[in-house]
Amino acid sequence: MNTQLAAALAAEEAAIYAYGALGVRLTGAGERTEARAAEAAHRDRRDVLVSRLASLQASTAPAPAGYELPYEVTDRESALKLAIQVEDGVAQAWRAALPVTEGGDRSAALSALTDAAVRATRWRRLGSVTPATMAWPGRP
Repeated sequence: MNTQLAAALAAEEAAIYAYGALGVRLTGAGERTEARAAEAAHRDRRDVLVSRLASLQASTAPAPAGYELPYEVTDRESALKLAIQVEDGVAQAWRAALPVTEGGDRSAALSALTDAAVRATRWRRLGSVTPATMAWPGRP
């Protein structure tokens, strides 16, 4: 379980970084508000995970000082594409935690997976990407 939660923590940290890079490329006030809310949600999940992993006395790799984005974010289209990719990646990390968790940890993992899938759907709709939803969110 610690390995999967540590991977979810890494995904949340990467999402925080990505939203900092993509948020400035979004054009509408509503889109920027969505990006700020998404970044805040990822920060909250990161903080909860750090506390949970500490209570489990699990060691995790420190967050890198910076991340390499998969491509340059230069405009709204590439920003939306990255937001979708980030949320799909977060959903994947949380989905991997589901089979190895139970109780409150499993509920938290399912909630995080659901939240990421909903955010990815919102970004797909804003970017006119079809299909807007995935049949199995978080599936590789």
